[in-house]
Amino acid sequence: MKPWLLLIYKIPREPAAGRVFVWRKLKQLGAIALQDAAWVLPGSAKTREQLQWLAAEISELGGDATLLSAEQLYATDAEAMKRQFVEPVEAEYREILAALAGKDRDLSALSKRFQQVQARDYFASGLGPKVRERLLKAQGGTAS
Repeated sequence: MKPWLLLIYKIPREPAAGRVFVWRKLKQLGAIALQDAAWVLPGSAKTREQLQWLAAEISELGGDATLLSAEQLYATDAEAMKRQFVEPVEAEYREILAALAGKDRDLSALSKRFQQVQARDYFASGLGPKVRERLLKAQGGTAS
């Protein structure tokens, strides 16, 4: 199993824009909050780089950041953390599939949304290829 990456940070309360920036960036990455200022992402070269950049930005905002690579040694439900990443991604894939079935669909917006969801699909959901195939068909392309 891949390690988890933990970002623990402290940032000045004022100006609030810095705190909001960090929160939005973590949500955009699909990170899960373990505590107020302790967030986790599945470990990969890409997520490591993204969190290293964010840690540097936190430092530039006058805060302190620590990035750790960790292994889950114990949890009451060992799969719970993984599910926190998988379930929202699969829900968004299902929403895209539902929108593709409708008549008034914005294929450009759905394609953009698919790319955003795919970027947070850290556990390679089986729905991702299905959504991609339906998008290609809807755009008149052929699915491979």
